[in-house]
Amino acid sequence: MAKADPAPNETAAFVRRVLIVFSIAALFFIAWHLRTLLVMVFGSVVVATVFRAVAGPIERHTRLPDRAAVGAAILIILGLVGGLVWLFGSEIARQVQTLSETLPTAIQSLLSMLASWGLAEEIKAWVATAGGGGGGILASVGRFVLSLSTGIADTLVVIFGGIFLALQPGLYRVGAIKLVPQSRRGTVADAMAHSEKALRLWLKAQLVSMTIVGLFTGFGLWFLGVPSALVLGLIAFALEFIPFAGPIIASIPAILLALAVSPTLGLWTMGLYVLVQQLEGNVVYPLVQQWAVHVPAVVLLFSLIGFGMLFGVLGVIFAAPMSVVTYVLIKRLYVIEALHTPTPIPGDDKED
Repeated sequence: MAKADPAPNETAAFVRRVLIVFSIAALFFIAWHLRTLLVMVFGSVVVATVFRAVAGPIERHTRLPDRAAVGAAILIILGLVGGLVWLFGSEIARQVQTLSETLPTAIQSLLSMLASWGLAEEIKAWVATAGGGGGGILASVGRFVLSLSTGIADTLVVIFGGIFLALQPGLYRVGAIKLVPQSRRGTVADAMAHSEKALRLWLKAQLVSMTIVGLFTGFGLWFLGVPSALVLGLIAFALEFIPFAGPIIASIPAILLALAVSPTLGLWTMGLYVLVQQLEGNVVYPLVQQWAVHVPAVVLLFSLIGFGMLFGVLGVIFAAPMSVVTYVLIKRLYVIEALHTPTPIPGDDKED
């Protein structure tokens, strides 16, 4: 006896499920190819969070409307950056030129020192592999210049995107919430509010740590007599934003320059960076406990590796704030909402 054809309702349900699967796969495919753009969007969210964090006290003390307070915060931050560039721009440019001229000599001095220890053949093999010959070195320089110009353009896009987000956060927040089913919009809105607060608190604590590390590093290098101390201090300030890897990367050019002067100065410079990191961990961190958002160190470490593998350099730069937001969203939307397990939300016990 022949089987009956499936009912129209069953066929429609099957087609609908197939279309849903294909739609999800297409979304993942598109998101993968647009992953750099997605990180840039997150970078704009971080910039907007900074602007709104500064606008909060302005709004409370002056009773300006929200958008006017945000506009004032943007002008203050951009004016402060512009003023610092105007005051120290020529000195920074001079030290950057000195750094670019001195670093090749410092690297050559280090290679010569290593060669004197009997590592000449290993060094030659490593340089040949890394550079790929003269053409490889020129190609690497060309790629660096191209990536630098692209990075500057991307930075401008992120900043302007942050300005637009800061001026009208409600518009974009409501638009994002409307993408989820109506029954879940309240939960998603609550999770977004929690993640925004955690990100704002983390940025506040991180800015304090970055400033102190940059000042101590710059003054310490100046006291030791290391060339380009101001620029190296600014590098230490900026790279403190990246957990674990940032301070190590920041120390490399300073140690190389110091070694070019003398091995003793190189040892003193290494000691300075170790001392500053100990100061940051044992003195500065307790001072920012009132804002610090606790994310386990192992989570930050593997997030740095994972986001770097997924998103490249941008992923490394924004690994820490992305980890904070992801950690909060997982706790709020999965552990609490899906598993019905009570758990503390990072930042809830802190004063904003």
